[in-house]
Amino acid sequence: MRNLITDVPGLLIGNAEDATIATGVTALLFDAPAIASVAVSGGAPGLRDAALLEADMTVARVDALVLSGGSVYGLDSMGGVISVLRERGRGVEVAGQLAPIVPGAILFDLANGGDKDFWREPAYWRLGAEAAGAASGDFALGSHGAGYGATLADLKGGLGSASAMTGDGFVVGALVAVNAVGQATIGDTAHFWAAPFERDGEFGGRGWPAAFDQTLLQIRMKGAEPRNTNIAIVATDAELTKAQAKRVAIMAQDGLARALRPVHAAMDGDTVFAAATGFSARAVDPVELTRIGAAAADCLARAVARGVHAAQALTFPGALPSWKDKFDG
Repeated sequence: MRNLITDVPGLLIGNAEDATIATGVTALLFDAPAIASVAVSGGAPGLRDAALLEADMTVARVDALVLSGGSVYGLDSMGGVISVLRERGRGVEVAGQLAPIVPGAILFDLANGGDKDFWREPAYWRLGAEAAGAASGDFALGSHGAGYGATLADLKGGLGSASAMTGDGFVVGALVAVNAVGQATIGDTAHFWAAPFERDGEFGGRGWPAAFDQTLLQIRMKGAEPRNTNIAIVATDAELTKAQAKRVAIMAQDGLARALRPVHAAMDGDTVFAAATGFSARAVDPVELTRIGAAAADCLARAVARGVHAAQALTFPGALPSWKDKFDG
């Protein structure tokens, strides 16, 4: 186990970044079409082809999922991933043509200091294609892929991942681009809200503060007009239906609530995709499904903290510090 979402057999991850624009794209490619669904808890999501993931929609499986920076411009990144998959012969055959199915979500990183005068060229289409081309079992966390330009209220955000195995033997993993309106840490301390779920010191081993007071519990948010969005994917090797994947996505949203404060706000687009590769060749009963959903939430909370812990600060004037700059420098 690498403590990455790629511990789930049947999927690969690729990252691509553009340092000038200060943004990036993360693509999750499935070895074979996979069951997927989505849950949205924020008030300002940015999605592509998400409606087809509902249980009553015709398309049964997807070829890839994409997390992208760039706000509305980032929706082009799914097109770049589609182009790579089409070249590889992937997709649903329609009237003699292949149509890869690639839903995705975007986050807002247009105010992080990068050169945003890119709209005349398909920057995100290019980044999507690069991310798909780079897909492998190992990938970098922190300021990479969709997490490259991500920020929080007080620290640099980033790309995080974590994995676990349920007591029933199913592998579960999470991937998240942490771009929160609030904080992943408690007040001005180095302690993460996700501390109770940490394994093997994966994000510093600081635990929780010895005591809480009202100063630690004050709500801190990003700017006067915050623009954010945490976007995530959880996955398992179980055989799930679309309805079951929907339930896992809903349960996994609790991972964001355990790791960030506040979350699911009016200006958030907090979105979690859930996917099932089916590589275990084992269907699940309601109890096993509940354990998968609980593990997905725990993994997502850990992934949030790991993404912030691993991030590196951008080099633009006024850029937010990284966790390591502030607390471990």
